[in-house]
Amino acid sequence: MRIESFLEQSPIFQANRMARRMDASLAEALKGEELSVFEAMVLASIFFEKHGEIKPSEIAVAFQTTRGNVSHCISSLEAKGLVKRRIDPDDARGVQLLLKPLGRRRAGRVVGILDRIQRQLEETIGVANLEAMLKRLSQVEAVCASAGRGPTL
Repeated sequence: MRIESFLEQSPIFQANRMARRMDASLAEALKGEELSVFEAMVLASIFFEKHGEIKPSEIAVAFQTTRGNVSHCISSLEAKGLVKRRIDPDDARGVQLLLKPLGRRRAGRVVGILDRIQRQLEETIGVANLEAMLKRLSQVEAVCASAGRGPTL
């Protein structure tokens, strides 16, 4: 296609393509766990917090998504018997998320998969190179965010 050369030179489109391919690769790595990438990330986030100290709204902020998206994900994890919601004893308007025993085991395996991928990245690319890459991507993201707001007067 004629647009290919433009797409290959655009950091925005290349980052988007890479993100989609990495997401597909991560989904493949998680296939045996019968979880979507987002479900795996939510399960891992609950796993890393103290028992009952994470709320859906905090997950939405951490993953920069909507509370509705998190709610659908949690409903799916509940249906799979991995998590349960509990009314926050300190604030009846809030909900706490808890791992069920099966969810704790599954989350442990997910964290192991993510840790293995991280080690492969660090061994192949190097920690300093990964940190520099993330810094550059943050700079690209900032420029894109600025451009999305339009010209300033």
